[in-house]
Amino acid sequence: MNVADERSISCWMDRVPVAEAPPLAGDASCDVVVIGSGIAGLSIAYELSRSGRSVIVIDRGKIGGGMTARTTAHLASELDDFYSELIRVRGEDEARLYHDSQVAAVNRIEAICRDEEIEADFARVDGYLFAAEEDHRPDLEEEYDACRSIGVEVEWIDRAPVPGCDTGRALRFPNQGRFHPTKYLAGLAGAIVARGGRLHADTAYVSDQETDDGVEITVEAGHVIRARAAVFATNSPVNDKVAIHTKQAPDRTYVIAGRVPKGSVADALVWDTYDAYHYVRIQPLGGDEDLLIVGGEDHRSGEAEDMEQRLDTLERWTRERYPSFAGAEYRWSGQVLEPIDFMPFSGRNPGSRNIYIHTGDSGQGITNAVAGSLTIFPLIIGEDSRFAPVFDPDRKSLTSTASIGEFVRGQAGVMKNIAEHVGPSELDSEEEIAPGEGAIMRQGLSKVACYRAEDGSIVRRSAVCTHAGCIVHWNGFEKCWDCPCHGSQFAPDGTVLNGPAVKPLAEA
Repeated sequence: MNVADERSISCWMDRVPVAEAPPLAGDASCDVVVIGSGIAGLSIAYELSRSGRSVIVIDRGKIGGGMTARTTAHLASELDDFYSELIRVRGEDEARLYHDSQVAAVNRIEAICRDEEIEADFARVDGYLFAAEEDHRPDLEEEYDACRSIGVEVEWIDRAPVPGCDTGRALRFPNQGRFHPTKYLAGLAGAIVARGGRLHADTAYVSDQETDDGVEITVEAGHVIRARAAVFATNSPVNDKVAIHTKQAPDRTYVIAGRVPKGSVADALVWDTYDAYHYVRIQPLGGDEDLLIVGGEDHRSGEAEDMEQRLDTLERWTRERYPSFAGAEYRWSGQVLEPIDFMPFSGRNPGSRNIYIHTGDSGQGITNAVAGSLTIFPLIIGEDSRFAPVFDPDRKSLTSTASIGEFVRGQAGVMKNIAEHVGPSELDSEEEIAPGEGAIMRQGLSKVACYRAEDGSIVRRSAVCTHAGCIVHWNGFEKCWDCPCHGSQFAPDGTVLNGPAVKPLAEA
């Protein structure tokens, strides 16, 4: 378990790893190699193995131990960025197709649970969107009209099921869903292995090379996997330095979970209209209790130092609206990649023949990932893929104020970070760094990421992210280094925790 996991434990992590898997011990070959073992990677591997293809799945860490274990697992066909905005960006036809992809994803999860007999607590529930403030009510009116225009099932109700406040009129979206994500991943992993697939944990990708007849993937131990095709499903794509990363920005979101008496909170998905919005659901427990799970308080990755305050604010918001909430037993964070035009990038990697990627899930991580599997799988086997045109990673779309704003926000962060190369130290001296904390210090012309261990010793690494050269920032909640440009995370000793970086921070 890395430092971030020790500090930031979700209510799903008792099922991690979702499958025991050894590191890759030698060269290997297969039809398709999948890099990443979260919901996207295992869903793609499942569809391929079910069709008779030989599959190898590799992961830097534990199988199922990445961002899927940090989700809240809302299975929603409602769009968190609003269909009204998506229509402005992409038009009604593409917005309608996107909605169809989300419905298909929830249906697919339900079918797999049934067919593979996966006990993942899947249930159909209603979703509710309510105005966080009075002046947000016109946004609901606009969203209702947008949804009706593209065939989204939605209706007005007098209030959302939030026991501690009168939300006023709200939108109800029927036939949404919820499940236990790591139980589901465990079921997928078992089904893949049963069909001859191979899973390899602690097997870090290093490089790829396209050949005349496929792809070669080299891992950190030096072994090579030769395949007809490769799929990168690593939250933020580790095989790319520029093409996709200029089209999305990393945000960090926070979640708390605690017990409530069974029946005191409706079994539903609930969202408000703040930016960043709050999102709520329950997870049934045994006996007479449920687990209330609430998220929100998002910010750009690497650009906040008040994580504990954000979690406290989230708990206060929850207590005010859910009086039966006994307090947070779990507190964690996760990373969300926000695409500039509100839809994921899923399909053939720009400039590649046999390499595919899935990324840019926004707040729809589970459904977008499964929709990605329904997109990439047919492309690999040479069939038509209904959703491929709207998810194409090579697409270009900047047609609304909001999408342009998302692009500018992402690139402004990169430009701001470049200026940090010439800035001063964060503290006057290393002596000011408390045990268990980190700070960026200047050493001549270089920036150094300094961490003081609990025994008082200082660990020094270059502060330059090995992905694209940005300056990392200290994450005091998860006790690691975050890159605000593209979302890489590093342990205090510089070891890569999350991509897109594949190399550790250099010695300083």
